[in-house]
Amino acid sequence: MQKENMFLFVFFRTFASQKQLKSMSKIEKYKLLTEQIRALIEGETDSVAVMANVCAAIHETMGFWWTGFYRVKDGQMVLGPFQGPVACMHIGYGKGVCGTAWKEQRTIVVPDVELFPGHIACSSLSRSEIVVPIFSKSGQVAAVLDIDSKELSNFDDTDQQCLEEICKMLSL
Repeated sequence: MQKENMFLFVFFRTFASQKQLKSMSKIEKYKLLTEQIRALIEGETDSVAVMANVCAAIHETMGFWWTGFYRVKDGQMVLGPFQGPVACMHIGYGKGVCGTAWKEQRTIVVPDVELFPGHIACSSLSRSEIVVPIFSKSGQVAAVLDIDSKELSNFDDTDQQCLEEICKMLSL
């Protein structure tokens, strides 16, 4: 991370204490988060480092239950950097929410995971989920951002739009 970016990151973290974050609207949090992530990843070329910091920033700012990445590798999805309890390590193409988002190359919002056909229950505590594909420069799905909540119907159009914007910043 460049020196200026570290300053911006520290500024954002100082500005947005947990108490302040709780009083902000969802859109205000995402605006702050997007700027923080832009500063964090600028000039970084290591995809694992980028995913690790993006994951941590999203998880800390938004307070989700599980936040992480699955990377496409050798015809399957393999667990990448994440925040939260242990997770499934491998997911097949078209399997579960992550594999379906990979296959369909689109964001999937699941208000109730119990109603999603073929849902992979890495944890029985997960109640709703959003999965956003991340595309390589060649247009293929390179990874997905997977976020779970303990609350039903926790994800909406704001989450989808803002998380898609964040994922477009990632070049994997």
